[in-house]
Amino acid sequence: MGTGTFVKDRPLELPHSQEVVRAPALDIDVPLLLTVIGLLVFGLVMLFSASWDFSLGAYQNPMHMFSRQLLWMGLGLAAMFSLSRLDYHHWRKLVLPAMALTIVLLLLVLLTSEVRFNVKRAVWEGSVQPSELAKLVSILYFVVWLFSKRDQLHKVQLGLLPLSMIMGIVGGLIYLQPDLSAAGTVLMMGGLLFFLAGGDLKQITVLLLAALAIGWVVVQFSPTGQQRVNDFVTGIMDPMQASYHVRRSFEAIVNGGLLGVGVGRGQTKLLGLPVPPTDSIFAVVVEELGLLGAMVLMGLYAMLVWRGMVIARRAPDMLGTLLASGMALWIGIEALINMAVMVGLMPFAGNALPFISAGGSNLVTSLAAMGILLNVSRQTSVTVQAGDEWRSFGAVVDLRWRNRRRRISGAGRP
Repeated sequence: MGTGTFVKDRPLELPHSQEVVRAPALDIDVPLLLTVIGLLVFGLVMLFSASWDFSLGAYQNPMHMFSRQLLWMGLGLAAMFSLSRLDYHHWRKLVLPAMALTIVLLLLVLLTSEVRFNVKRAVWEGSVQPSELAKLVSILYFVVWLFSKRDQLHKVQLGLLPLSMIMGIVGGLIYLQPDLSAAGTVLMMGGLLFFLAGGDLKQITVLLLAALAIGWVVVQFSPTGQQRVNDFVTGIMDPMQASYHVRRSFEAIVNGGLLGVGVGRGQTKLLGLPVPPTDSIFAVVVEELGLLGAMVLMGLYAMLVWRGMVIARRAPDMLGTLLASGMALWIGIEALINMAVMVGLMPFAGNALPFISAGGSNLVTSLAAMGILLNVSRQTSVTVQAGDEWRSFGAVVDLRWRNRRRRISGAGRP
């Protein structure tokens, strides 16, 4: 008697080309959800400590930034819940209008936004920044585009060149604000997703070299970029000659020691640490909670990335795999860059620490990304047909590195 489903007393045979894989009841990834909640609580505590003096001086209200963060968190949680219920396959239809809206907003920033600190990034009261939305939408667009072109990625004219044009348009509009860190994030995620999707390694090498060359040109013609690179090189050679921002961050880290001085008792945020509620909040964390507190925070980010990779591996199709890995790696890379900058290991980037730094745009988009990731985790039952486009994250690993099995020769091949 063959395998299949029964109709009365006779088994109904399924076609040999079809295999049904059953899993437990649909549910979200609880460890990921708990990790996000932990990051949000951690962020609120540290933001309250880091922002009261800054808010008092800038807005004459010590609760201003904390109150606004609570409002943005409520909006972000609503977005996370809604997107966790939206089947991620719908993004194949939604991503094009989302990208069109993002480009319109980026153009609107350049045409109408007021200049603050020599940049034009926001469309409303300096808080709504389309560049943060552009990061999320770019990842969605890259994933959907790579999924639709999965059988043609090895062809330069159909794979690498169109992807480069997409990254160039979005990254260029962000760079004109200027926002070097956001533009770099878009380019980095595009290349990383191209790699995970099975792009040819030779093309990836060309893309990497081209990105390095473009980055060098940007630095040569950007006074801000030149200053940041020069400060970074000087700080690597002699930490005492690093930029003022990094030196004050070092001071906070030294003051914190192993266990920290206690929440709310840090002094560096009161004595010249630049923008402690946003770019420099990691320095406040280390001063007040010590190296152990910083390790807890890094552990939460590591947990988030790990759960994202687990979800990616279990995703029912390549679209889910790329979405899950893209969302998790984006948050992890943003966090890594922010923390590396604060300890002088990277040129100053100016990006936020996800879920921790003050900033509504970053918080809402980060929570939206988690909603998409949670939706992928809900897709735990799938029907896979022979010859389908399905490829798990484990197959992507096999494609890229040896996994004690035969390596896959190229994208779209069995």
